[in-house]
Amino acid sequence: MATRKKSAAHGNEWQLQEAKNRLSTVVKEARRGAPQMITVHGAPAAVVVSFEQYQELTRPCSSLSEFFRASPLHEVELDLERSRDAGREVEL
Repeated sequence: MATRKKSAAHGNEWQLQEAKNRLSTVVKEARRGAPQMITVHGAPAAVVVSFEQYQELTRPCSSLSEFFRASPLHEVELDLERSRDAGREVEL
């Protein structure tokens, strides 16, 4: 039978089979704020985190307009004129 390991450095660690068998517990612990690491053959494979933690991790640090304003290329003039060339003829 697979066992659940507790590691102070990595939070809770679950073997894949046990994580599948006890998914509600894995999710409950993640919702309490403790990320749950899932391993496959002893190697880290995935982490279950609460939805709130996921949102925090994936939230952009700034808006897109702020990103472009802070760019070192902010003052560069771009040539946005489209070529009027019709291209070349291709025999089909």
